[in-house]
Amino acid sequence: MPDSLHDPSVAAAIPAGGRLVIVPTPIGNLKDITLRALEVLQEVDLILAEDTRTSGVLLQHYQVHKPITPYHQHNEHKIVPRLVEQLQAGSRMALLTDAGTPGISDPAFLLVRACLQAGIPVETLPGATAFVPALVNSGLPASRFAFEGFLPPKKGRHTLLSQLAAEERTLLFYESPYRLVKTLADLVQYFGATRPCSVSRELTKKFEENKRGTLQEVHDYFEQKGVKGEIVLVVAGAGYREQERTEDPGQL
Repeated sequence: MPDSLHDPSVAAAIPAGGRLVIVPTPIGNLKDITLRALEVLQEVDLILAEDTRTSGVLLQHYQVHKPITPYHQHNEHKIVPRLVEQLQAGSRMALLTDAGTPGISDPAFLLVRACLQAGIPVETLPGATAFVPALVNSGLPASRFAFEGFLPPKKGRHTLLSQLAAEERTLLFYESPYRLVKTLADLVQYFGATRPCSVSRELTKKFEENKRGTLQEVHDYFEQKGVKGEIVLVVAGAGYREQERTEDPGQL
């Protein structure tokens, strides 16, 4: 544990007064937490966590002993007004998600918006998010991309996939292991069987896997093998040419 986290002579990581700090957390490997994130967690008055049990493992590992309370999609509408009142009264809070950056396919938007409307400072720390390493690792162009999060399971799925079929930017999706094979089959139908893609599974963990190929090839692979773990799906944009793999998009 760095001495700066406990040395009173070191400047505070958070200014005095009510403030909300968005703190990214590791997506698998606990060593991926930043030193600044640990400093903030040591200094706040309250930690808001999507799942207190999951965040508790991280906090215990780094000996962070601060009050913690649940903040998730099922209670955020109810508790945002109370949290804003506490922040206005001078409380300093950190918002965590189970893994990655809050607000990226996880709760944060409602509280951030309410804080900004109330004039409460909001700070977002840089840190872990699953789609960035998956994109870079895919070998597909990263100069222009669109992050779509989770596809709608039913309502609006057909319309969205029809629109995205013509999107020229590289596309990124999060997906459940239980729906990956179905999603790949849908993408084959809407995007074509030969569209290049990459599936990153269990990023930063012991059994990390990156499977690259056409949509049909990757679909068939996971249909036969089965799927476990957290998934990021990266799909080439419309009109992508195979020779672009050898070009540096930043130099085009």
